[in-house]
Amino acid sequence: MPEIRNYTINFGPQHPAAHGVLRLVLELDGEVVQRADPHIGLLHRATEKLAETRTFIQNVPYMDRLDYMSMMANEHAYVMAIEKLLGIEVPERALYIRVMFDEITRILNHLLWLGAHALDVGAMTVFLYAFREREDLFDCYEAVSGARMHAAYYRPGGVYRDLPDRMPKYEVTHGRNAEQIRKMNENRQGSLLDFIEDFTRRFPRNVDDYETLLTDNRIWKQRLVGIGVVSPERALSLGFTGPMIRGSGIAWDLRKKQPYAAYDRMDFDIPTGTNGDSYDRYLVRVQELRESNRIIKQCVDWLRKNPGPVITGDHKVAPPSRVEMKQNMEELIHHFKLFTEGIHVPPGEVYAAVEHPKGEFGIFLVSDGANKPYRLKIRTPGFPHLAALNEMARGHMIADVVAIIGSLDIVFGDIDR
Repeated sequence: MPEIRNYTINFGPQHPAAHGVLRLVLELDGEVVQRADPHIGLLHRATEKLAETRTFIQNVPYMDRLDYMSMMANEHAYVMAIEKLLGIEVPERALYIRVMFDEITRILNHLLWLGAHALDVGAMTVFLYAFREREDLFDCYEAVSGARMHAAYYRPGGVYRDLPDRMPKYEVTHGRNAEQIRKMNENRQGSLLDFIEDFTRRFPRNVDDYETLLTDNRIWKQRLVGIGVVSPERALSLGFTGPMIRGSGIAWDLRKKQPYAAYDRMDFDIPTGTNGDSYDRYLVRVQELRESNRIIKQCVDWLRKNPGPVITGDHKVAPPSRVEMKQNMEELIHHFKLFTEGIHVPPGEVYAAVEHPKGEFGIFLVSDGANKPYRLKIRTPGFPHLAALNEMARGHMIADVVAIIGSLDIVFGDIDR
């Protein structure tokens, strides 16, 4: 019988299941993983250092590019930190818009996670289904900000502009005739809120489709049940947050425990697992899709009934309207100072955290009273999760490492920063 030797192999960075640029050095005994050593930094872009050379407003688009699957959730933590230091009130309508787009972002993130995780394990169809729904949500992003992904829609003091009264429509092309285009535009006849409401009606059936394909699928369960088990005690010790700690049975969610924006007025549940394995983390995230849908419905109802301002009226923080700026000398000066110099934030330090789709995303901001951050430190959820990979993968097969990485839901934009 041939002798089994210990091997050291590179898993990634070009491996399709390494989710970006993870280089994992695996020590193997046959096909059993003895040690997994993640090598990170291949996507390091010095976001925290660059932030010190940009004004507070100019840093908002950098936030989109951290975890580039959860764009507006990153922005939310950053603008909350600035608002805490400035001590300004955000209009209530802006808070509800933020909650609605945070949950749209959560669905966007979880749909990509679900499709990619299933694809890693060998299921193709879910990926195509999930991306069909993502397209509708990207259209919502585009309607409010003009960009499909990197929105830069949240601003200190509120959001960039109010929700549009009409949705962009498809136009006839050489590939599609008028009848096909008419069908595609059926739910785009009204405002953005009408479009989102139509989405919330359709979405639960779509989640049922994903569950039909996966939840009781024999192969899916064989690949996930009992893989990457983390006990509740270990999950706490390792600094897990988000679906990772909830999958281990701890109902920790910042939206309930430290409510921000308008979450204290929302009715939703926190799904938790029982076994702390990859399958439980899958179930938690799928249930979160349904809960996010519930929250979006509540926001749509409130926003329909309550028009109002969406950004603070303090022109030292937010620019005046174009009309005011062209009619009034003082507003013109405010506009000029804001766009050349930026906001001057009072000296101090602050930590602001949101319940990001992947866990607790926090911004630690130090200001010295200038128009740029003195220091910016980002607490990203994926970092402690990846750090636990060695412990979770030990004793499993190489194929199980792929399933564990999938269940971590890691994105390197935020790990490497």
